[in-house]
Amino acid sequence: MLVVFIYSLCHLFMFPASSQGDKEPVYRDCVKQCVRTNCTGARLRGFQSAQPQYMALTGWTCRDDCRYQCMWTTVGLYQAEGYSVPQFHGKWPFARFLCFEEPASALASLLNGLACLLMLLRYRSTVPRQSPMYHTINAFSLVSLNAWLWSTVFHTRDTYLTEKMDYFCATAVILYSIYLCCVRTLGLRRPGVSSMVGVLLILAFTSHVSYLTFVSFDYGYNMAANATIGMVNLLWWLCWCWQNRRTLPYWWKCGLVVLLLHGLALLELLDFPPLLWVLDAHAVWHLSTIPVHFLFYSFLIDDSLYLLNTEKMGVKVE
Repeated sequence: MLVVFIYSLCHLFMFPASSQGDKEPVYRDCVKQCVRTNCTGARLRGFQSAQPQYMALTGWTCRDDCRYQCMWTTVGLYQAEGYSVPQFHGKWPFARFLCFEEPASALASLLNGLACLLMLLRYRSTVPRQSPMYHTINAFSLVSLNAWLWSTVFHTRDTYLTEKMDYFCATAVILYSIYLCCVRTLGLRRPGVSSMVGVLLILAFTSHVSYLTFVSFDYGYNMAANATIGMVNLLWWLCWCWQNRRTLPYWWKCGLVVLLLHGLALLELLDFPPLLWVLDAHAVWHLSTIPVHFLFYSFLIDDSLYLLNTEKMGVKVE
């Protein structure tokens, strides 16, 4: 549930491939001149020999370096003329740190992944394997960790592959969260229902990835799909919280996670140029979601122990 809201909302704000900055003739001419001068023959060999190994390993090329340098040249001209800072290729200009293209967002994604991992280990050490939701929650956590890994990679180096993996892994989390919700609310009493939903979700994921890969990588379609599924998941969990508010003393943790994440998502709407060319609204938003993992897994632990105890006593699960 947690990662669903973060990722479904996150992908509402993905940007198109071009922006005002990279459309500027001064930028385009700068890149052409830089590539012509520095990216052929002896100068290219000199660039490659002087390039740090970590830059080469993460795929930074001479052309990429030209685009980076010309981006700052264009930003300087904009500021000198009193204009607002433009975006380039769908992103704000960020100061590169080592090989990290968006250092703050990469760090925030990494910290979210570490928080998820830490709480998964706590969950495993606290909840016995016999708990009805144990394996489903473990699988969901692994899918979430994979998504945070690719989010970190994508913010480290934005390429065709890393962008697609970030999108597809986010979609996998969103769809698996629907399955998690279905198992908790219906599947424990009707296993056949959750099995059928699982098959449908696998087919939906396969169709989604196939369309975006082989037909058209449609940002609008991807946004609409993630938003729709995320909203279904949100309403489903809120209804469950309301129905169980009198019987489950920890229901408020689930409800609070939902409210917190929707409130924190408003940070993304600020969309301001990066402070110190590092910290933008997207990074602030990701940083703010880190503590929510602890509350979310606290809910999962309480609920899993409750389910285990009610199963031992033969009580009907709500």
